Amino acid sequence: MDEKIIFAGFGGQGIMSMGLIMSYAGMMDGKNVSWLPSYGPEMRGGTANCHVTISDEPVGSPIINEATIVVAMNRPSLERFEKDLVAGGILLINSSLIDIGPQRSDIEVYRIPANDIANQMGNLKIANSIMVGALMSLKNIVSEDAVVNAFKKVFEGKEKLIPINIQAYNRGKESINSQFAVK
Repeated sequence: MDEKIIFAGFGGQGIMSMGLIMSYAGMMDGKNVSWLPSYGPEMRGGTANCHVTISDEPVGSPIINEATIVVAMNRPSLERFEKDLVAGGILLINSSLIDIGPQRSDIEVYRIPANDIANQMGNLKIANSIMVGALMSLKNIVSEDAVVNAFKKVFEGKEKLIPINIQAYNRGKESINSQFAVK
């Protein structure tokens, strides 16, 4: 297994948290992991992305030029990173904020209205956890126990946020099998 994932969106959407959750889960499962954050000049509202590699083999470089998965939380991220997906790769689109489709037909595309689901759950800040759940429903990259423990690690010191984020994660998993996820 060698998954190369790009998480991208606006600052404040929890992009780094998505990457950290998957990175910690990979480490907890004994995988080789790299996590490389990148911020635009602004923090909240600026661009943010992170590259995460989870592999059975040693990771040569944290920079991802050919991603197996891209999670695009906003339109600029889709426009920027769609081209970095390998043929047959998976593209998860936050359809609450992205009103266009991909330009390519050689990739798997899933549209998840993460912001809409988060708003229904009463907290817009959990849209990122919804997307992590959708991703994990599509690809068994790491174990379920590792993901739950990674949430606990990422939200250490903010334990009150753990239950709602795990609920959001589960809603994201369910969304792949519901009317929300349209290929």
